[in-house]
Amino acid sequence: MKKQWEILVVDDEEIMRESLAAWLREDGYDVDAVASGREALVRAREKDYAVYFIDLKMPGGIDGIETMMEIKKLHAEAPIVIITAYATVDTAIAAMKEGAQEYIVKPCNPEEISLLVNRIIKVKNLQWENNLLKQKLLGQYCFHDIISKHPKMHEIFRLVQDISSLRSTILIQGESGTGKELIARAAHFSGDRAQNPFIAVSCAALPETLLESELFGYEKGSFTGAASQRKGKFELADGGTIFLDEIGNISPKLQMDLLRVVQERKFYRVGGTEEIEIDARIIAASNSNLLDAVGKGIFRDDLYYRLNVINIVIPPLRERRIDIPLLAKHFVDQLSAELGKDIISISESAMKTLLDYNWPGNVRELENAIERAIVSTKNEILTEKEFSFLVQNGKHAPGELHISPSLRLEDLERLAIEQMLEHTGWNVSEAAAKLGIDRSTLYEKMKKFGIERPHAALQPL
Repeated sequence: MKKQWEILVVDDEEIMRESLAAWLREDGYDVDAVASGREALVRAREKDYAVYFIDLKMPGGIDGIETMMEIKKLHAEAPIVIITAYATVDTAIAAMKEGAQEYIVKPCNPEEISLLVNRIIKVKNLQWENNLLKQKLLGQYCFHDIISKHPKMHEIFRLVQDISSLRSTILIQGESGTGKELIARAAHFSGDRAQNPFIAVSCAALPETLLESELFGYEKGSFTGAASQRKGKFELADGGTIFLDEIGNISPKLQMDLLRVVQERKFYRVGGTEEIEIDARIIAASNSNLLDAVGKGIFRDDLYYRLNVINIVIPPLRERRIDIPLLAKHFVDQLSAELGKDIISISESAMKTLLDYNWPGNVRELENAIERAIVSTKNEILTEKEFSFLVQNGKHAPGELHISPSLRLEDLERLAIEQMLEHTGWNVSEAAAKLGIDRSTLYEKMKKFGIERPHAALQPL
């Protein structure tokens, strides 16, 4: 599929304007032609053209440089060619300084125009194809705002899709930074409650008395400072979903109050006598093992079993290192745009640093590391130097096998293969020898577990 590019010609001289437009149409481009900078801005607000040809001297209060600057505010990457009959070094420097890509002098040579546009369009085509491939790649590995190519995560995606329209309570467990709230949001926005509220509450952020009134609301005069009635988060989530993050941090009293809400979807506001009934799906999350907390008597067993109707355990990033290149590229694209920096990619040595690091803060820590690297660099490519702070953190352990008590034998085999491949720099023969298996067997197991060379994600799309 080839994109049809459009060009805008801006010149107050009708003969010049129509001649240039005709030459460009003969080359197969769609061309709009206007006589003033103000008309050009109207068109630019409607669409982003592949190339803008703008006359430098135009009457009507807005000249070519001003027109270009206003278009750049609308489309920062717009390729702009300034045309003038008054060629001087000063005007050329002024045009280029303000963002013109090219500067040509009247009378224009049709062949020169054709070559110039052809060169710009080639770059635009590459950028367009690159974006298409990026979207295809992300579409393949993206579920709502969660990006992963790991089989375990895709199992979670399928489960979330299957249960999205149920009212059953969900318990999401995983280390800090693994994306528990993202999974909760995906469950909400995938189902028939998507048009209703999603209310998130951090149970670790507030002391017991404040958390109680935050969850259940309060009546006027129920305590000092309660000047009016206030609805709590459960009421605000009626018809939608309430997400209770770090549920393991709530007090024994709140655990008892919460048990009734989970069982009956009914509660009283603080200081109230009227029973409030709601229809809200409850999703709880914890970064600690709640079953261990039950065994220690810290968490009520009846509440645990009420919450644990559907259980989702998110693996830490160190157990799905195959996702690191994909996530890193995504964060580079996203954060470089937000921070206004032109970062193209991550070097192989820098990616090896990311792959070898243990990520105790998981995906959130990876995002923060990428942001720190982007802020600190003056280059277009993030190198190992920008991530030296990770090595200094003492969590850099190449070749070390990290075993979680929850891993199945199949998971352990996959993890051992992934980490050996990473340790050998993805030399399959060497990895197979160290694992004590044939090279062909290793290829079969890589195919079985969906293990792909991470560096492929670093290649320009």
